[in-house]
Amino acid sequence: MVVIQVLMALGVLALPVPALVLGSANLMRRSGRYSPDQRADRLGLVVLVLARVLGLVAMLALSAVVLVSTVGALVKGLELPSLVYVFFVASLLLAVLVLLTYGRGLPRSRRRPATPARR
Repeated sequence: MVVIQVLMALGVLALPVPALVLGSANLMRRSGRYSPDQRADRLGLVVLVLARVLGLVAMLALSAVVLVSTVGALVKGLELPSLVYVFFVASLLLAVLVLLTYGRGLPRSRRRPATPARR
């Protein structure tokens, strides 16, 4: 069980922590067309940012609980409650969701092909 607890602690440090950093850096970024003049676009941006913040806060809370529980169980030599395993999986799923949606960079624009020289 000690190996599983160490792997869980390393898993929390390997995926959710970088997802938190990348997600918080790209929190306000919005791809696509956006007009700050239109009220619907502003409201959509507020809802989008609020959902992202709630997701990041949930991931931070779940990751903190898993990390503190696993390190505490390792130090004291106790067995982890089964809910910590559920929190670990939920934290990993939220991290993957953040990384695949707004935690990554924008795709690079393709270079336009060069026009052939006139003869």
